[in-house]
Amino acid sequence: MAEIKMPMEPFRIKVVEPTHKTSREEREEILRKAGLNVFNIPAEKVTIDLLTDSGTSAMSDNQWAGMMLGDESYAGSKNFFHLENSIKGIFGFSHVIPTHQGRAAERILFEALVKEGYYVPNNIHFDTTRANVEVRGAHAVNLAVDEVYDPLSDHPFKGNIDTEKLEKFIQENGKEKISLVMMTITNNSGGGQPVSLENIKKVSGICRNYGIPFYFDACRFAENSYFIKKREKGFAEKSILDIARETFSFADGATMSAKKDALVNIGGFVTLNDDELAGKLKKLLIISEGFPTYGGLAGRDLEAISRGLEEILEEDFLEHRIAQVHYLGKLLDDAGVPIYKPVGGHAVYILADKFLLHISRDQYPGWALTVALFRESGVRTVEIGGVMFAKKDEKGEGEIFPELELVRLAIPRRVYTASHIHYVADALKKLFKNREKIKGLKIVSQALPLRHFTVRMEEI
Repeated sequence: MAEIKMPMEPFRIKVVEPTHKTSREEREEILRKAGLNVFNIPAEKVTIDLLTDSGTSAMSDNQWAGMMLGDESYAGSKNFFHLENSIKGIFGFSHVIPTHQGRAAERILFEALVKEGYYVPNNIHFDTTRANVEVRGAHAVNLAVDEVYDPLSDHPFKGNIDTEKLEKFIQENGKEKISLVMMTITNNSGGGQPVSLENIKKVSGICRNYGIPFYFDACRFAENSYFIKKREKGFAEKSILDIARETFSFADGATMSAKKDALVNIGGFVTLNDDELAGKLKKLLIISEGFPTYGGLAGRDLEAISRGLEEILEEDFLEHRIAQVHYLGKLLDDAGVPIYKPVGGHAVYILADKFLLHISRDQYPGWALTVALFRESGVRTVEIGGVMFAKKDEKGEGEIFPELELVRLAIPRRVYTASHIHYVADALKKLFKNREKIKGLKIVSQALPLRHFTVRMEEI
């Protein structure tokens, strides 16, 4: 990888939270009690937490100040109207429906649109998106470009949907059997890779030609816009806001977990143009989330999202944010640790099956690496591989594993400094030198769907 210099943080630190170090013996006992599942580890026992970048951001003084202006009226909170204005100004859709987080937005959208036996194409579905499709009895279909499955390809937009695959899929299955097409920006399950505006336009054109709704999973839309600005011809002089607006102009709507690029700890929304569909979504929202002007959130949370959506558009923040992720990737790559390339915007992805060549896929090398890393250093990460995405084979006796076996090091926004990044890199470099000592795993118990949240393991 080319030399990367991390720019100075575009913020000062005003509040600190102590971290806690544990001994190796303590971590062994913690893992035993957790059933070798890092989701079961108490957060206070984690030294550096890279499990997710969702809901783990540090909010700004501006956001905290806004929370003091929370209007907790049940209906018509002023903070909702602030949020509505922010979302409309960026996304451009006419309806804004808040939810308590992204998967709730997915749930009500899919409950209204997705029918049993139908299809939902995507570049690559993430876990909760796929689960919300499959719980409806429908089929989540991945149609990303082939380059996404080549971890060493230098393609700048490996998050793209393969438009030839999409066209062929529609023709073979019939447009009437496709509930909607989704596009995840950036593509979290495929190395956090961005999608180009050229590809967005082409997918949009195909969907409009066949009369199929086209929606974004937009939780990292600002990071995707940054990559378009840096990598796609013709956008270098455009602002992040202008690129985002152009992006959304090609879709019918979007779901978003505000816990990512809105820089908050809770919240999400659906935004769309279809008046009739918006009415259906609001009815579904009232049943489980709350009145349409709060959607399961406090007024103060609505205000924090509104302000966070504006802060994420600041280019100096995005430059530092993405450079910090790439800096970790450079440290690992220089040490020979196999990583997914090019590095994306929110995480570094380790090629776990290449890291642990001696562990077969049916012994879950990605999961084994998350266990070994916590045992070694107290760093918590997440597997995106066989445990998260394997499917039963046709006989129901074995498993069909996904093409990629990854461990994601997701970097929370505005939380960790360069010394934390070096601590993580040093732990992984030490682990890589002694990787033959890491053992494979077997499943003791699991609950479907989303088994990775509850699975318990034993070492082989």
